[in-house]
Formats: sequence, C-alpha cells, structure tokens
Amino acid sequence: MTEIETGATPEPHVYRVGELMTGVRQLLEDRVGRVWVAGEVSNFFEARSGHRYFTLKDEGGQVRAALFRGAARNLPFEIEEGSEVRVYAELTVYEPRGDLQLIVRQIEPVGTGAAQRALEALRRRLLAEGLFDEDRKRTLPEFPRAVGVVTSQRGAALRDVIEVSRNRFPGVWLRVFHTPVQGVGSAEEIAAALGGVSEVPGIDVVLLVRGGGSFEDLASFNSETVVRAVAQCPIPVVTGVGHEIDFTLVDAASDARASTPSAAAALVVPERMALRQRIEAQWQRLESALDVRIARAQSAWALRHDALSMRAPSAQLAEKGLRLEAAARRLARAASEVQLRTHSRFAECAGRLDALSPLSVLDRGYAVVRKDSDGDIVRSASQVAPGERLAIRVAQAHIVATAERVETTD
Repeated sequence: MTEIETGATPEPHVYRVGELMTGVRQLLEDRVGRVWVAGEVSNFFEARSGHRYFTLKDEGGQVRAALFRGAARNLPFEIEEGSEVRVYAELTVYEPRGDLQLIVRQIEPVGTGAAQRALEALRRRLLAEGLFDEDRKRTLPEFPRAVGVVTSQRGAALRDVIEVSRNRFPGVWLRVFHTPVQGVGSAEEIAAALGGVSEVPGIDVVLLVRGGGSFEDLASFNSETVVRAVAQCPIPVVTGVGHEIDFTLVDAASDARASTPSAAAALVVPERMALRQRIEAQWQRLESALDVRIARAQSAWALRHDALSMRAPSAQLAEKGLRLEAAARRLARAASEVQLRTHSRFAECAGRLDALSPLSVLDRGYAVVRKDSDGDIVRSASQVAPGERLAIRVAQAHIVATAERVETTD
C-alpha cells in the first residue's frame, strides 16, 4: 500500500506582546515621524523631575503626550488645564502600557490672543531677570572694521544691508552667517549662528536682521532661545527685524534697535563723506583756535610793552623792546610750525581715509571678487570651484560671472 504525503500547514508566527509593541512603535516612528497635532490640554501633570505629562483631546479622540524637561526648559508660557495648544511631536508607542503617545518637541498656544498672552508672560519673566536693562547695553564701535550679519542668504534683508554698506563705506568687511529666519527649528539655528560670530576674530559688531512678516513669521525673534543668545553674545548686537511697527523681544535685549535691516546697516556703518566733513570741520576749528591764541598773545605782549615804556628809562626800554620783538617772532614761528604740523597730520589722515576705500584701487584697474553665495572675498584659487557664481566689483560697476575653470599660476 502506497503512503500518501500531505502538505503540512506552517505554524503561524506568534508575537510576544513586547515584540508586537516594539514593532508598532518602529512602524509609527518610521512611517509617521514628527507631526503637528492640535487639541485641548487635559489631565496635566508636572513631575518633580521637570517632565510634563498631559492628554491632548478633541471631540474625535485623545492621545497621551509627554514634554520632557529639556524641551520644557525654554517654554514661553505656562501650560494650563483646558487650554488649546498645538504641538510638534513624534508619534510613538509607550511599550509598557501599549499606549499611543506624543513626544512633544515644541508647543504653542492656539489663537492670536493666547499667543499674545504667552508672549507677554515671557516678556515679564525676562524683564524681571534684567535681560532688557539699559545698563546692559554696550556702546557701538564708531569705526567698525568688520560687521557680522546673521540672516538668511536668500532674503531681501541681506541685499539691503550689502547695498547700504557699500554706498556708505565700501571698506567695511561684511561676514554673513546664514540661518533660516522662520519655521520649525529656526530659533535654535539663529542662536547657533550668533554663537558662531564670536568664534571669528576681528568682528566688531553684529547685525541680526530679517524682513517683515506676520506675528507667526517673527516667532523665532520672540523666542527665549534667541533672546538669551542675543544677551549672551560677547559682541554688540544691533537688530533690524521687520518693519517700523514690528517690535520683538530680541529688539529689547539687543544693544541697539533699528526699524529695518537698511536702517540697521546705516546705524553701524559710517558714511565716508560725513567722516571727511568731520575732519575738515575739526581742522577749521583748530585753525580758528590757533588764530585766537596768537592774537591774545600779541595783545598781551603789546600791553606789557606799553606799560614798560611808561615806567622804564630809555635804555632799558629799548632793550626790553628788542626782547619783546624777539619773543613775538618766536611765538609767530612756533604758531606757524604748529599749523604746518597740524595740516600735515590732516593730510595724512585724509590720505589714509582714501587708502582705506577699495574704490581708489578699483580706479587703477583692479577688481574685488566675491563668492556670490556668501559674499566672501576670493583670495586664492582654492576658494573657487568650476561653475561657481562670482560677484565682481570694478570701478563704477558690478559684474556677475560664472567660473568656467580654475587655473593656478606659479
């Protein structure tokens, strides 16, 4: 009798509970990741560790949420039971209980009124700390050699700063520190850019600028993270955020506030013609002062000569008269020498002022080449790659070019 083989049914894979929860967590984190979720705060609890736990709910359901101590450290408002919020969080599973859970990275109040109340609460707290005190504000350098510009490379604010700076004093060096100026994570990146400025030697003042926008667009400039970065920056900071009517918390913490990015550049970069006029005015005041002193000295000598002529015998009078005349000649020679030295010094200062301007070099046929991406001056072939866009400044013109190839010379 022939034995008939039958196909055996494969045993199903049986998951352990913990294995199932781990798989679900990994699936959610890989496929969903971070999401924005809005709802009402319920069952709020702050642990002794500093972590905050709550339920986010609406009429359609609810989900547990955890805001850990590190993310809660710079919270700009107090979370209250029943308040409407939106959170940026990772969707995951708390495996020991099998609960769906949000790990909150950022939390904001919902509604303009709530956001304004949160901003006012943060402003009062930072004010009480002294971050906005006038005696903390530093004097801006009168003649900065280099200016750090913290902003987006793609924004109109940077173009405004470059244009104003070149028109006022082309010899001032601008170093751009690129950062996003709005959106998720921009506050941390702005703070990091401000920290990077102090690592570059030679920068005398910082411009923190961006164009106008809505209340939400300017949110990073009202964040505690950026306010503290401005207050802790070892270099004076000038802010030019938005338009005239916009006022953010970083404006209160900065060393000086300008109404726009262009106004911020004008506040920091001196005007070349104004400097020349100041030097000429000082020279004229010095000449006038010397003339007055000489006239007073001559008058005093004349009065003394007249007094002596009335009292002294003729021989003594003649001798003293000769001495007075000799002293007057010496005084006139000394005054003339002072004028010559002062004039020479003025001419030297004016010459240095002209020499500082790259425009005088450009007039002799030279050019200044900058990388179009970040404005850095090209000093060696290693800084340029084929295909890279370059901004070339020649006398009375700007040229935008593309490097076809880079050839080094001995």
